[in-house]
Amino acid sequence: MATRKRALEVVRNDDGEGKPFRRNRLNFFELAYQRIEELLVHCELKPGQFMTMLELQHITGFGRTPVHHAVNRLSADTLIIIRPRHGLRIAPIDLARERMLLALRRDMERFVIRLAADRASLSHRNQALHIERLLRERRATLTLDEFNSIDRRIDALVLEAAGEPFLVHTLRPLHTLYRRIGYIHHRFMPGQAELSGTIDRHLAILAAVAGRRVEDAVTASDALIDYMGEMFTGMEVGIDPRLLDCSIEPLLGT
Repeated sequence: MATRKRALEVVRNDDGEGKPFRRNRLNFFELAYQRIEELLVHCELKPGQFMTMLELQHITGFGRTPVHHAVNRLSADTLIIIRPRHGLRIAPIDLARERMLLALRRDMERFVIRLAADRASLSHRNQALHIERLLRERRATLTLDEFNSIDRRIDALVLEAAGEPFLVHTLRPLHTLYRRIGYIHHRFMPGQAELSGTIDRHLAILAAVAGRRVEDAVTASDALIDYMGEMFTGMEVGIDPRLLDCSIEPLLGT
């Protein structure tokens, strides 16, 4: 009987290959995904870049299995292209496609924000107020990297308040696509480093969700999508194409 109990403990604590608990493995998968997503958003993994799985492991500090799992998800998200037997490619940015998908995001965000404002619990509303206060206090000094971290928190909070897990898998890739567009816009477009425009629109969303004002939340969401749409107008004519696809040859050797 004691032997059977010990065997059961082994099954619970080990998968037979000396690997951690399944729960911990899933945590590693999620952490690897988040790390690679962050590198994509900040263009440390450049659009159009070719690389190997091993290189990605070295960059992230995660082992083969978590990185492989994360890459498969990001491939399904259309953010990484898997080239069988030839490694990986970070998906180039197609401004026309991403501008078209913005219409899809508008409709989905309307649905999500309506649910979030209607269903927000006291905890969700307190979190929204806390983030709103932080944004107001740091409005003039917030860096782009700091804002992106807060933006991720806002997206996660809204999805959690909406209370529909299916929406997480559907919207999360779109959030990453447009967070990367926003990063390039504010970092590389001349005269666009100022963050107050996007901060103000996020403040309106947070205030509406915290107050459970459904129609105000939908209006604020639309205003944010409109603001994103304006980014494309300038980027289509003013951005260096190599920032969208690093494999493009420079002109005149520049």
